[in-house]
Amino acid sequence: MSRPRPEPVQVIKQRRDAALAGLVQSIPYAQFLGVHFDRRGNELTATMSYKDELIGNPLIPALHGGATAAFLEMTAQIGLSWANLWGNMETGVLSLDDLEAGHLPRLPKTIDFTVDYLRSGLPRDAYARARVNRSGRRYASVHVEAWQDKREKLFAQATGHFLMPDPQG
Repeated sequence: MSRPRPEPVQVIKQRRDAALAGLVQSIPYAQFLGVHFDRRGNELTATMSYKDELIGNPLIPALHGGATAAFLEMTAQIGLSWANLWGNMETGVLSLDDLEAGHLPRLPKTIDFTVDYLRSGLPRDAYARARVNRSGRRYASVHVEAWQDKREKLFAQATGHFLMPDPQG
């Protein structure tokens, strides 16, 4: 009895990158804000590239609070969706053909989202990572942290609760 031959690494990487790109493209506001994600294994780091339109207070200058909150919420939604998709991609339940046909699950819906602004966001790139605290069939809780220069020096953090999409719908 022989084991099936494993898929080539390039095929697995292509499937993961296509799934992540599909998730990000499902949020049009991500392109406006300049948000993109860097994937290392199953860990995602979101980056919001600096541009002048993101400044809310030009006297300080500081990033707009709404842009910061949107960045954190997107990071939470994509991080939560990515964590749920990871198992399906690894087992082959989600195929490359499914991704190319746009058969990604819907994003979770926000129930509530609380942002803590710890300091002014400076006029430079911002980074964020989400940690899924709990994820069930109907409900999930996610914590997000954002920083700019030093990972230890957060400028904002958030906690969100999400309604998980119906797997059949």
